[in-house]
Amino acid sequence: MTEEESRQRQQARFEKLAHVVVEPLHRYLLRRTSADMVDDILAEAMLVLWRRIDDVPGLGPAPGSLPDPDDVLPWCYGVARGCLANARRADGRRLRLVERLIRRQEQQPAGVADHSRLHAALAALGALDREVVRLWAWEELAPRQIAEATGLTPNAVSIRLHRAKKKLAEQLGRKHDEPSGHKSDEGRSGQ
Repeated sequence: MTEEESRQRQQARFEKLAHVVVEPLHRYLLRRTSADMVDDILAEAMLVLWRRIDDVPGLGPAPGSLPDPDDVLPWCYGVARGCLANARRADGRRLRLVERLIRRQEQQPAGVADHSRLHAALAALGALDREVVRLWAWEELAPRQIAEATGLTPNAVSIRLHRAKKKLAEQLGRKHDEPSGHKSDEGRSGQ
């Protein structure tokens, strides 16, 4: 049997299985979770069934007639149950992360600096200039490293960085003499 024939045979077996189990699994999930999660969990369960088609008990090796639901459904319910548990764990992790972020936000000291002007000034730059500035200021990369990350030449990075810093300084109302965060010779392409 060729690889193509094997794949077609596996696909035919899966389609017969899906014909028998999709509706019962959908009802099973509807009774156990919110309606907005059912389709995603069902899709995940069907993906598992596709990957493990040879492990489904009661599903014959040949793509003959439809399998008996009493033979295949219990195992498929187990797969759906596992996918549901995975989705609930992932949802729980997301909720805990949101709660942690909210608590952290609430615990911010009163004297935290307001960076809204800086973010607005950054947003006024073009996307590539903004990325160059962020790589330089936040990731502390030199122009040659920024060039490697962005696909630009080191000289183009230096020019973009110089112009972007000048625009930022103008928008923030500061002099461009000595930007904070880096030494003055770090913006040169020779490094």
